[in-house]
Amino acid sequence: MAKRSSLSIRIVEGKNLPAKDITGSSDPYCIVKVDNESIIRTATVWKTLCPFWGEEYQVHLPPTFHTVAFYVMDEDALSRDDVIGKVCLTRDMLASHPKGFSGWTHLMEVDPNEEVQGEIHLRLEVVPGTHASRLRCSVLEARDLAPKDRNGASDPFVRVYYNGQTQETSVVKKSCYPRWNETFEFELEEGAIGALLVEAWDWDLVSRNDFLGKVVVNVQRLCSAQQEEGWFQLQPDQSKSQRGQGNLGSLQLEVRLWDETVLPSIFYQPLIQLLCQEVKLGTQGPGQLISIIEETASAECRQEVATTLLKLFLGQGLAKDFLDLLFQLELSRTSEANTIFRSNSLASKSMESFLKVAGMRYLHGILGPIIDRVFQEKKYVELDPSKVEVKDVGCSGLHRPQTEDEVLEQSAHTLRTHLMALLSAICRSVRACPAVVRATFRQLFQRVRERFPTAQHQNVPFIAVTSFLCLRFFSPAILSPKLFHLRERHADARTSRTLLLLAKAVQIVGNMDTAVSRAKEAWMEPLQPTVRQGVVQMKDFITKLIDIEEKEELDLQRALNSQAPPVKEGPLFIHRTKGKGPLASSFKKLYFSLTTEALSFSKTASSKKSVFIKLASIRAVEKVEEKSFGSSHVMQVIYADDVGRAQTVYLQCKCVNELNQWLSALRKVSIDNRSLLASYHPGIFRGDKWSCCHQKNKTDLGCDKTHSRVTLQEWSDPLDHDLEAQLIFRHLLGVEAALREKYRILSGETETGISPTGRGGAPEDPLAQLFHVLQDLQDAHSSSLAGPPPREPHRLLELQT
Repeated sequence: MAKRSSLSIRIVEGKNLPAKDITGSSDPYCIVKVDNESIIRTATVWKTLCPFWGEEYQVHLPPTFHTVAFYVMDEDALSRDDVIGKVCLTRDMLASHPKGFSGWTHLMEVDPNEEVQGEIHLRLEVVPGTHASRLRCSVLEARDLAPKDRNGASDPFVRVYYNGQTQETSVVKKSCYPRWNETFEFELEEGAIGALLVEAWDWDLVSRNDFLGKVVVNVQRLCSAQQEEGWFQLQPDQSKSQRGQGNLGSLQLEVRLWDETVLPSIFYQPLIQLLCQEVKLGTQGPGQLISIIEETASAECRQEVATTLLKLFLGQGLAKDFLDLLFQLELSRTSEANTIFRSNSLASKSMESFLKVAGMRYLHGILGPIIDRVFQEKKYVELDPSKVEVKDVGCSGLHRPQTEDEVLEQSAHTLRTHLMALLSAICRSVRACPAVVRATFRQLFQRVRERFPTAQHQNVPFIAVTSFLCLRFFSPAILSPKLFHLRERHADARTSRTLLLLAKAVQIVGNMDTAVSRAKEAWMEPLQPTVRQGVVQMKDFITKLIDIEEKEELDLQRALNSQAPPVKEGPLFIHRTKGKGPLASSFKKLYFSLTTEALSFSKTASSKKSVFIKLASIRAVEKVEEKSFGSSHVMQVIYADDVGRAQTVYLQCKCVNELNQWLSALRKVSIDNRSLLASYHPGIFRGDKWSCCHQKNKTDLGCDKTHSRVTLQEWSDPLDHDLEAQLIFRHLLGVEAALREKYRILSGETETGISPTGRGGAPEDPLAQLFHVLQDLQDAHSSSLAGPPPREPHRLLELQT
């Protein structure tokens, strides 16, 4: 049983931001920190005071986190980026909004006295004395203090205040993980009240000392407990605040906190078996369980339900069967061929999720080179005469205005070139498409042809396939390559327009060049010859794509299963420590590939890979202090070698997003390792000591806690069957009243107190069985909250085939 928390974050847009550049504008981006650890960086939106990001993230983190903060920054090419303002949300604040925090909120000024982080380890005790008791405060150590100096560290010391007296520790130079082990005593009067104040400061030789945080201890409570020891979170000091009242603009956010208690796998088996049984039988009618789940799923939660069900059935090897059942359900209620799969139904949402989970590598292989070319060329492209900008052309001294016709002709030529290259890449990709995707499209094609068999509907099966492949997969990725991880940054205005026109052309091809598509935007007419040729190519491609027999599908799937699929891959720079001497400053660029078995490397993406670290030997994956290598994008992988000795390898990424993606991927595939460390050294062992805490024993326990539970959710994540089942249980529990009402209607019952059971107490149908399964899971969760481990469920369903 495990308690898990996750944050669903959508950074929408900003407005009325202050100008930070001499041009009267800004280049804003957002940094998201959880308890002062940077986990997300949005793309920069150039030259605007009202940026739109529209970026969504799912973050998994330990339930003990305190705050999530959003910093709006202004990117500068030549100097340090400017801080515009921030929004801070506490865990308690998010927990008080079960449906999530959503809306505009004002940016607040970032005050150095409130930008505190880290924890301090104190031992507090009341010591009996001859005449009076004494209050003893032992300042042991601190961790993750804010770096206040240019060298990326601080020179921390501690002041302890009580009853008008002040005592100080020594100063620890150049460390955010200091160890003092110093003890102070104060006379304690009988019936003493008030507080013991512990403040951490950064010592500066020339300027004023910088505030690092404080802890306030209730002396009366301490007298009752006599002794207290532990890590105390450092708090800001509002009395030192120097915040101004200027208008810094606003930020629109959507943030929702999810807290889940995931039970052992055995407790979810009845629910999984019941759902799998329904999919395998493929039964239809008003009492069909999957159909009822779709009916009771609101528009707001349908995407979440679709993704969760899809992942659950994908893990059970039933994704194709599940989608096939949804196809049949939707087709049974579709009367007009031109409306097929156009609504946001469970079938449409599930198919979208399926393509992202199973086909993202396929998408990157097709679109990656095309998108890169568009970004590199940065040509001015426009087909709409009402939006054409006439510009000068020619060499110096011979400039002449470019005519509108010339702009339109050049734009049409550019778009034809990109569209033909894209269609050619799609047509060559039949063998590259995952077997399960091909088989699913085959099922879709057959079901639609059975539903609309007449000659006048001969294009409808093709349109059904392209409605997902082109309209819901390729086109959105072309339109927003950043959101599909095709690019690190958003496109500028010129490139965005090119991508939009290219996405429109792909949609027209996907619609099989219908009259309705052409009538919407007549100015797309210059692309018609290429579009008509593309329709022929697309139909030929689909015919080959769905031409996959079951045996071929199984053979391809076995070949895929025999190879550990890559979770993440890409170039990284590797640093290695050598012997006991100082750390070598050299680094080497290699291509790394992470699978569910090992982290491997090679010289290039196509060369032979060598296993570097087996995943079972990984003990921690953490960030490295910026001062260690002069870069904030370095991570360390701590692992055990063949003889069990701890080894560390340092890997440098090109940016903070790539760093967080690699950290997440490595943490997720090693999360079940039994030898994971609870602490680590965020610095490096240079010379004869650790750069972080200055300890001289290389094998000394780490000075900071590990963050193995802090990860970003990706479409390529390993499937988590227990979590998916828990999410489905939570959804079904939320709509249980609607399910019971549906059951009463179907069974003809009118009394609310009737239990849905048949003879001998045995459930009569799947929906009745579902109520018993939900009750068992509720009981198991109640038992887990009470303390002792919950009993195993007494209902295990026989899976019918």
